[in-house]
Amino acid sequence: MFSWLGGGSGDCGGGGGGGGGGGGCDGSFWISRMASPTFHQAVNAKWVKGVGGDCNSSKEFQYFSTKSVVVRLQNNNLMFVKQTYMSIHTSNRLRALPTSFSLHSNVHISQTTTENESALILIRHGESMWNEKNLFTGCVDVPLTTKGVEEAIEAGKRISNLPLDIIYISALIRSQMTAMLALTEHRCMKVPIIMHKETEHARIWSQIYSEGTKKQSIPVVKAWQLNERMYGELQGLNKQETAEKYGKEQVHKWRRSYDVQPPNGESLEMCLGRAVSFFKEHIEPQLLRGRNVMVVAHANSLRSIIMYLDKLTPQEVINLELSTGVPMLYIYKDRNFIRRGSPTGSSEAGVYAYTESLSLYRQKLDETVNEDPLA
Repeated sequence: MFSWLGGGSGDCGGGGGGGGGGGGCDGSFWISRMASPTFHQAVNAKWVKGVGGDCNSSKEFQYFSTKSVVVRLQNNNLMFVKQTYMSIHTSNRLRALPTSFSLHSNVHISQTTTENESALILIRHGESMWNEKNLFTGCVDVPLTTKGVEEAIEAGKRISNLPLDIIYISALIRSQMTAMLALTEHRCMKVPIIMHKETEHARIWSQIYSEGTKKQSIPVVKAWQLNERMYGELQGLNKQETAEKYGKEQVHKWRRSYDVQPPNGESLEMCLGRAVSFFKEHIEPQLLRGRNVMVVAHANSLRSIIMYLDKLTPQEVINLELSTGVPMLYIYKDRNFIRRGSPTGSSEAGVYAYTESLSLYRQKLDETVNEDPLA
């Protein structure tokens, strides 16, 4: 099982800092070295991913040549004793080792099962300039502070080893800045391309004609439906001063109740209507196809989505708080969303395996990380 990712390193080539077991973006199976050994002792692992010409596990491909590494654990040392090539038929699947095996036996990574899983990453934007000033921001388009930039970069480090196929952002600059900064830390080093689909003219003018360039890009979809809740006449007001004027209880109702609107603004229920409708219509179908999705949005649009994912009641969502720049991870499997956690600091434990069976490798791989595996 896994709960979160604490940043990784390395590049698409594998074999280096984050590349662990060789291979890379050439259609080979690879074992990725993960950062920070501070994860729960019971869950020590690597993660294994199948790729076909890029660093995304969800790209559709049929038969491809993949390097199978036979791993043997002997006398507490990891030994790579054989390399073979074989063809595996796959489509939009993450790989997993057999669910049961002995640490004292040889294990063929090629003998895998398939799991129709995809990852959903949710990130609230980094601190904005009005967050810093304690002002109601709502749909006012305010950029990040220096701290917000740092939070976005740190969030990127946490998700750097998760497969990623498409990004959704709101129409507000703080969401867009956070997504772009986070992506600079991703191991595939793909270029984010904002998709302009508003008009035929925009589509033609923003078209990419190089297939190679397309493969090195990641689509970014901008949607106003993911915007922050509109706070109406509270926007731009100081939260503390507003509480002193109207009373803490009234301001709390405006901010945290499910169906109470601030003056000429949106209730959470209204925000949920647009955000969740967009999620169901556009984002969930991507997950169903096996694509890995990141959504960078706002406190209330994300609270709305989480209410849908976790099946929270209006009473339960009132107490849901989301920190700026802190990623949350869900796994979408068999049309269900499985929440994997939300860290609270940079030292928080990370996701080291996509499947429970891989966790058994972590300790042995950590012990031999600085050794030549073929020596």
